[in-house]
Amino acid sequence: MGKLIIDNRSETLTDQDACRLVMRVIEGGRISNDGKQYCYLTSFSFGLTSQRHTVSTDLNKNSDRFIVLDSPN
Repeated sequence: MGKLIIDNRSETLTDQDACRLVMRVIEGGRISNDGKQYCYLTSFSFGLTSQRHTVSTDLNKNSDRFIVLDSPN
């Protein structure tokens, strides 16, 4: 098992909330890049305001990287 790198670039989500979104992507499994990578880009509506957020992924040699961003409404 490799490392997980979570880069929370959101201005509205706490690190804990960003981890929750990443966990949902992980629960979806490795469905991109012929089953080698977590979903390239996943969009979520999260929180009381239902603000949109995205989680994008990168596959490195020894790690999976997740970037959490706010999305324009």
